[in-house]
Amino acid sequence: MAEMQGLMERLEQAVGRLESLSAGLHRPPGDCGEINGVSGGVAPSVEAFDKLMNSMVAEFLKKSRILAGDVETHAEMVHSAFQAQRAFLLMASQYQQPQEGPVASTASALSVLSVGPGLPPPPPPPGPPPPFDSEGRREESSPSRSALFAQLNQGEAITRGLRHVTDDQKTYKNPSLRAHGGQTPSPTKSHTPGPKSPQSHPPKKHAPVLELEGKKWRVEYQEDRNDLVISETELRQVAYIFKCSKSTLQIKGKINSITIDSCKKLGLVLDNVVGIVEVINSKDIQMQVMGKVPTISINKTEGCHIYLSEDALDCEIVSAKSSEMNILIPRDGDYREFPVPEQFKTAWDGSKLVTEPAEIMVSERPPNPLT
Repeated sequence: MAEMQGLMERLEQAVGRLESLSAGLHRPPGDCGEINGVSGGVAPSVEAFDKLMNSMVAEFLKKSRILAGDVETHAEMVHSAFQAQRAFLLMASQYQQPQEGPVASTASALSVLSVGPGLPPPPPPPGPPPPFDSEGRREESSPSRSALFAQLNQGEAITRGLRHVTDDQKTYKNPSLRAHGGQTPSPTKSHTPGPKSPQSHPPKKHAPVLELEGKKWRVEYQEDRNDLVISETELRQVAYIFKCSKSTLQIKGKINSITIDSCKKLGLVLDNVVGIVEVINSKDIQMQVMGKVPTISINKTEGCHIYLSEDALDCEIVSAKSSEMNILIPRDGDYREFPVPEQFKTAWDGSKLVTEPAEIMVSERPPNPLT
């Protein structure tokens, strides 16, 4: 509160000094003083400012005095600032605008620089670049280039350094040399064997695994096995089949989920799955569903044939980044094959994109080889 009071006093002092300075100056012709609180014969800018003071600023001061307290103090400070601004406008209106100086040009600037006392004349422009001396460059050839031209200028004498090739070293007279690419060892050079390239190590052989680890059945690295069976299963268990090839696995009973990862030429026969069967990063997979399975997911797989039972016809097939996928449906003791679309067409219908699978043919397939 004390700081605001001090600031208001400083503004009032500044207004007083400006008003006294303005009163001491001579009045312009036609200045009639103030009539009813409004200045007469003043500049348009001061007159417009007085109208603002007598309207909006006066209303602001009136309402602020009613509220009193800090609001009234702040309003008095604003009033002092407006009075200081009016005094400045009045003082500025009593002086004429300075006349305009001529526009400077390049010629006038150069003339001022040339005739000005104590100023040296501008430096002369730089001279033209030195001419390209091609003759001098020819003389500055390197010693190796001079030696090369000296050898080429020998004429017929240049062939004196060549080694004579005998008849037993000519490929057109010796068929045995053509079989070896026509290369004979030079008598003056000895061939040193170069560094041998590092030999690629054979892939590490992993031991096959078929075991229950906690709640997960691990079937890993099985190869050329057609008698793999998991019979003691529970609903909470899952099966993870990893890097098995040329094998067949049967999972009996009801299990939670099955995952086939990085397998090739694998056959799987399963009874019931309450969750999902996933096929990932695999190739040539055949799957036989004997009971029910709600969802089968195929991802990054090339070649996947799924045989569904009558109870599993409501299964949902979800596929992505895969090819050669076929779903086989039982019909009259046989299976009818329905390919899963791999190509899609998308078009704009005016409000959104509409994607539809491309038309594919339906073919017949012989009975399931897994059963």
